[in-house]
Amino acid sequence: MKSLVLLLILLPGLAFGQTPAEKRAMVDKLLGDLRAAPSSDVAAPLERRIQQLWIDGSTAAVTLLMHRGLRELESETHAEAIETFSDAIVLDPNLAEAWHQRGIARFRSGDTAGAATDFQQALNLEPREFAIWKTLADIATERRDWKGAYDAWQKFMALNPKTPNGDNRLHELKRKAVGEDT
Repeated sequence: MKSLVLLLILLPGLAFGQTPAEKRAMVDKLLGDLRAAPSSDVAAPLERRIQQLWIDGSTAAVTLLMHRGLRELESETHAEAIETFSDAIVLDPNLAEAWHQRGIARFRSGDTAGAATDFQQALNLEPREFAIWKTLADIATERRDWKGAYDAWQKFMALNPKTPNGDNRLHELKRKAVGEDT
């Protein structure tokens, strides 16, 4: 955290574009566009843009922490990622994506209770964050909790209906969860 503070002091002109309020307004518009997208080809870039806005949805310092935490997750240094996302949460406890990513890091490190708490907090802050529902569906599938996976995937699809193979996955999860082959 000290190196981050030093970096921000040394680079006072560092600009990250839109304010959090402007990013939120953009996310609101893009979520509507995503739900109305006519195809997965139209939806895919919208999904990527929304996810980027969620990651970069706070101050410059929090954005830097988010990107560092994502690199740590990618390199599978989960303890470091948890610490970095925790730092981001201290600076901006209202950034749902920080809670989401820390939940992923906690889950990968074996802390399922901590992960569940983080995912719940993320959803309390931003229930439209479809990536959280996808994460929950993936975790439930991994645990062979077909009902949980089906419920989470339904919520994901309500927000992001044109995801590639989304309907097929929904059908398969429904079949496994309730035994219907419709």
